[in-house]
Amino acid sequence: MDPREACLKVLDDAAPETLHWTVVLDRALTGRLIDPFTTPDVRGVVVKTLAALAREGRVVKAGTGLYRAAGG
Repeated sequence: MDPREACLKVLDDAAPETLHWTVVLDRALTGRLIDPFTTPDVRGVVVKTLAALAREGRVVKAGTGLYRAAGG
């Protein structure tokens, strides 16, 4: 699963809960949605992906480093 899909899945599964980006990363890694061995700089990728998704309106930025699903 690519990081974009993984972030959306983690946030959709947690809805309506707001999650810090580190929790999104942890849940994606724990759930084996992102492989840290094939995704270089996995932390940076997740942070940039969440920011891009927020700009697109796919997720809501609820504060510094905090995100939630757009529907939640």
